Amino acid sequence: MTTTTATATVIPAADLTVPGSATLRFEGRDHGSGISFFLVDNAPGQGPGLHRHPYTETWTVLAGEATVTIGDRHLVATAGDTVVVEPQVWHGFTNTGPGRLRIMCVHASEVMIQEWRDG
Repeated sequence: MTTTTATATVIPAADLTVPGSATLRFEGRDHGSGISFFLVDNAPGQGPGLHRHPYTETWTVLAGEATVTIGDRHLVATAGDTVVVEPQVWHGFTNTGPGRLRIMCVHASEVMIQEWRDG
């Protein structure tokens, strides 16, 4: 159950769960926010395929290691690192570490708009 006060809203993680996944999905429009995000918890080898958005996406690695593909570049990011991708650039990431990857993927939009390269 969502709890709202005059200055804040608390949305329980259970309300954001992606079925069959450890990932949480928050779309800002549903909650009066101007951003959206995924809070990802992936096993080694997991990650989204190449996709793009009409807005920037910003990732912050909370734990683990991600290899991020941005266009034709491959960057390694670890806990504490932040990566930004510009609008309309194909991108994705894979957990390339030995343990779980926890990464926050912030979409600069109140709704998520994704175009998949192989879809």
